Amino acid sequence: MSATIPQSAAQAAAPYDALLLYSFGGPNRPEDVVPFLRNVTAGKGIPDERLEEVGEHYYGFGGKSPINEQNLALKAALEAELAARGIDLPVVWGNRNWEPYTNDAVDELEKIGAKRAVALVTSAFSSYSGCRQYREDLAVTLEKRGQLGADGSTGVQFDKIRSYFNHPGFAEANVDAVVDAYTELAAAGGDGAAARLVFVTHSIPETMEAASRISHATYSQQHLDLARVVAGRVAERLGHEVPWDLAYCSRSGPPSQPWLEPDVNDHLEALAADSVRDVVLSPIGFVSDHMEVAYDLDTEALATAKDLGLTAVRAGTVGTREPFVRGLVDLLLERAALARDEDVAEATVGELPPFRSVCAPNCCLRRDGEPSGVPALCGTEVYA
Repeated sequence: MSATIPQSAAQAAAPYDALLLYSFGGPNRPEDVVPFLRNVTAGKGIPDERLEEVGEHYYGFGGKSPINEQNLALKAALEAELAARGIDLPVVWGNRNWEPYTNDAVDELEKIGAKRAVALVTSAFSSYSGCRQYREDLAVTLEKRGQLGADGSTGVQFDKIRSYFNHPGFAEANVDAVVDAYTELAAAGGDGAAARLVFVTHSIPETMEAASRISHATYSQQHLDLARVVAGRVAERLGHEVPWDLAYCSRSGPPSQPWLEPDVNDHLEALAADSVRDVVLSPIGFVSDHMEVAYDLDTEALATAKDLGLTAVRAGTVGTREPFVRGLVDLLLERAALARDEDVAEATVGELPPFRSVCAPNCCLRRDGEPSGVPALCGTEVYA
């Protein structure tokens, strides 16, 4: 069920006068790669020589990340959906780690006269890297501009759309993508009835996993809850049982630091040893086919599957699929209704409740029990 919509569609997004599409960012050319990686790893003291090694993933794709064009496509899809509903709301795009930066987005918001914007982060799940880090980046940007007050007030006021991993639109788009992949698997000679569905997401340190529990569920529990829903609905549409697992990719950091496991490549080896011969990989933790999908799954994991003699197909991400885009606009209207203090039915799937749109103090820290000391917008933080 969607948020209550005012009689006039033109007023549906009130009190917001802009939508900030807020993403990670990525390089557009080879010479951008190391500066981009410096931004991503700022404060960690990683030498450029090591960044050059990591950058090989990007150089293999011409030094260009696919994420920027995908964000532009999502921006266009959101604009089209808003226009189709008669909602006149400008969509501004900004990134944490590359152009257009957060500061560029705030410049644009001020240029168009926005007074109160709502942020849509291109990460569906709640964790430090998926939510709080964006809130911190926004606050720090405004602080540097001299626009962050001691009470959290800003030049442009910002709210955010809740983490949407368990929104029906995100779930439905993932179901469609997985069903399409089973069709592709059959065309490749695989046995869909015997295939294993492996959901894949970005791994995070176990300390970050523990810190994410201040929400209604930890990062991994969020994925497991959605995976049960998607696998169940895929089974209904295919007419047979769909055994499934959750695996991880893209871990980084020192080997001594525990991250969530199993790694997807290790898991494929375990499946092959257990006589599984057909696999569908579903990148459920990702919104679009950016570098973690293009390299870690399409390049590494599919190569591992081939070496193991597995018939493997990678399902699409939600991207600009119609249920996902429609659901994002529903979430925007839901958040607007909440901002107007209206009663709202916050639609969800699975067993977990809707997550907060106004985050609690110390929500989703980098490490459990270690406040960051960095201000974060869109929450109830106390500012020093």
